[in-house]
Amino acid sequence: MNNVVPYISVVIPAYNEEKRLPHTLRATIAYLKKQPYSWEIAVVNDGSSDNTAQVVRTSAAEDSRVMLLEYGQNHGKGYAVRFGMTHVHGEIRVFMDADNSTSIDHLEKFLPILKSGYDVVIGSRDIAGATINVHQSKVKEILGDLGNLWIQFWAIGGIKDTQAGFKVFTKQASDDVFPYLTIDRWGFDVEALAVARMRGYKISEQPIIWVNDPNSKVSPSAYMQVLKEVVQVRMNMLSGKYNRHETV
Repeated sequence: MNNVVPYISVVIPAYNEEKRLPHTLRATIAYLKKQPYSWEIAVVNDGSSDNTAQVVRTSAAEDSRVMLLEYGQNHGKGYAVRFGMTHVHGEIRVFMDADNSTSIDHLEKFLPILKSGYDVVIGSRDIAGATINVHQSKVKEILGDLGNLWIQFWAIGGIKDTQAGFKVFTKQASDDVFPYLTIDRWGFDVEALAVARMRGYKISEQPIIWVNDPNSKVSPSAYMQVLKEVVQVRMNMLSGKYNRHETV
């Protein structure tokens, strides 16, 4: 990496993503190269058994603003995002999915919202203006809708889509939220937003263009796991868990 402190840090969690990651990296780098601000991309290898790490090394050899973060065994997407968000340096920090379901150019709309006074801007598939070019299966969509009602009841009301994998945090909000998180897998989005709200950060939900990848690793059983983890978030809130600093 060079010595320039980046304005934008992009975190991409990756588990066995050797096939989908190259396109996402090429598209993300091509976009960022056209922007006037400094940037970095951190791909977090979550214990992959394929060539994910080599894909990132190849990209990093071509551009020093790309870096590989890894820690050995698989821990889950939540752990990977938390690790990435606490090891990057940008004034603005965004995490996005390795399948590029929501592309980096959404920053054009999100950054002015941060500058207007918000601390967190999250992509949403369930508010006016959102476009879903390729839908999930009907079962997943129904489970998602039911799950959101559960999430709003137990953890964070007023947000229609907590699970879309494109979220942007200011450095201050990121530093004050991610070190406290405890959930390693799919429920981490809910936990991050719940802690952000507890700490008084302003959250804006914005429509996105979203393309479902038919090879998505999110199974219907993952939705049930999220429901359990949402209850855990509520218990943590009541017990004061998020008032104690937890290291990554």
